[in-house]
Amino acid sequence: MSHDATNWAIKQRGLKPTTKIVLWHLCDRFNPDYGCFPSQARLAHDCEISRSTLNDHLRQLEEGGLLRRVPRIDPVTKRQLPTRYILGFERGFIPADVVPCPEIGHGNAGGVDITDDAGTCGLDAPGAADPCPDFGHGTHPKAVSGFCPDPCPENGQSRVRNPDTNLVREPLSKSVKEEEDAAARDADFDLFFSELLSALGLKANASLPAWWQGAPARTHVRRWIDDLGLSKDRIIETATETRSDHPNPPDGPKALDRFMERAARRDAQDAAASGSALKAKRTRKAQSKPRPSPDETAAFYAAKVNSDEYLPPNMISAATCGLMLERGLVTPERLRLRGVL
Repeated sequence: MSHDATNWAIKQRGLKPTTKIVLWHLCDRFNPDYGCFPSQARLAHDCEISRSTLNDHLRQLEEGGLLRRVPRIDPVTKRQLPTRYILGFERGFIPADVVPCPEIGHGNAGGVDITDDAGTCGLDAPGAADPCPDFGHGTHPKAVSGFCPDPCPENGQSRVRNPDTNLVREPLSKSVKEEEDAAARDADFDLFFSELLSALGLKANASLPAWWQGAPARTHVRRWIDDLGLSKDRIIETATETRSDHPNPPDGPKALDRFMERAARRDAQDAAASGSALKAKRTRKAQSKPRPSPDETAAFYAAKVNSDEYLPPNMISAATCGLMLERGLVTPERLRLRGVL
């Protein structure tokens, strides 16, 4: 942090509030010895704006002659490093639109000396006047891909979206997974509906009567599943049974409501009867087992007291202790030792 840099940023006039905030945070990240090179993620976080908005304000600051952006490339890995920002108060600063710096890929400075004390143009690497042999822009060596590692600031496209030209994307009302599940359920119901029509003597791929067409008929059939709790197999089974007494197909799903309700009642009665039978079976099983005699109870708990296994607290009641002492199965000392008395 440099107080001189932040004071210089505060004194700048005619800037939009967000633009001035960006300039102030750049100056807050300025180091008098090494310069200013925060990452875009850090700068966007400090300013509480998106990266695209950040680049738009950086462009305005650069066009206003308050800073110059200098892309940097790692000479070994050819990866892009955080951009170096040369601020307007730094000694030797020249706006980008006046005399371009040779380090950002646009030849020499036209005879103007813009180097600092170390002989560099505000960068770590020394400057050179020879342009790139492939593009004629800059002095950086070619990257592994074969292209010039520094994009041309005048002609190259930005890697960050332009906030003024991006299309608005509406948020998804449903996730892709939910939509896929809904489509699968619809396909499964369509197959079931076709099987139901076949069971009723109708052809799904032929011209159907009006009362079996459209969404109302399908919604009515869904009620048999949702409201009556019938399974698809049970519905098809009931529909097949109705054909034995009625040779002609029913006039719409409403004509089958009585049969479907009767099937649902039968299923409920069968479930209640099976539940009662299971409960009675459990009751008989519990009642059929005789209760242990006092001798068996005393012998069971005496074996636990005389052993060295863990004995939970309050496991043995006072009455059970009396039974064991009466039969001489344990001694009072053993009961006290085991924490029973």
